[in-house]
Amino acid sequence: MTKRAFLGPAGTFTEEALLSLGIDGIEPVPCATIGEVFAAVTSGDAESGVVPIENSVEGSVNETLDALAFDHDLHVTAELVRDIHHTLVVAPGITLADVTTVVSKPEATAQCRDWLAKHLPGRPAIAANSTAEAVQRAVAERGVAAVGTALAARLNGGTVLHEAIGDYAGNQTRFVVIGRGIVERTGHDKTSLALFMQRNKPGALLMILSEFAYGQIDLTKIQSRPTKKQLGEYMFFVDLEGHVDDPHIALALECLRLKLREVKVIGSYPRAK
Repeated sequence: MTKRAFLGPAGTFTEEALLSLGIDGIEPVPCATIGEVFAAVTSGDAESGVVPIENSVEGSVNETLDALAFDHDLHVTAELVRDIHHTLVVAPGITLADVTTVVSKPEATAQCRDWLAKHLPGRPAIAANSTAEAVQRAVAERGVAAVGTALAARLNGGTVLHEAIGDYAGNQTRFVVIGRGIVERTGHDKTSLALFMQRNKPGALLMILSEFAYGQIDLTKIQSRPTKKQLGEYMFFVDLEGHVDDPHIALALECLRLKLREVKVIGSYPRAK
């Protein structure tokens, strides 16, 4: 059995993403944090891992980005995009009128803010480490409702009181599989980079973008992050269409390596369908 770590516990949106990859020959390994997923793959306790990297409502998952750029020498080997459907989960027999407290991961609660304000006004929202943990608490404590997944409700014996309580119908999360090495070119690929400048100076970002423009390379995302060394010092994450083995991309990266302190290829992998 191949061990594949994921952000747990069982019943999270990340486990739903893992299950969508197919489970034949896979032993899921739930981890309490994104950092633990990376640690499990780095140590060899798991061959690969699944973590969230970007949400259409909340933006990038900085913990995942930082782990890829600063903390581990692992690569993105695949990506998948999943629709996010938040549900309100309670213990069997509990009605909406019985709910006194809402619990969930803060990001999930924020994505249902309008629905909660309309249907459960005045109920305090308490933070949990994950949506699955929230469901476990809701099932165990009368009067507690969780914002979580239908999967977690099934696994923990909860009742889905309301479906689709999210404020944004197009809510999606992009998940990535992390492992070791660059996967082979498929012709429908994406490449993720972490770019570190020699020093901050005027026009640095323009210089980086110019290399991609000259190569007619389509960028799908660019984001700055602190380097964690001093205030005002930043690096850039870039996602682009294509594979590092494509000649025009290889040339652009070669040129950037002459101008930047480091060009770290986080991954080159098939684009999500």
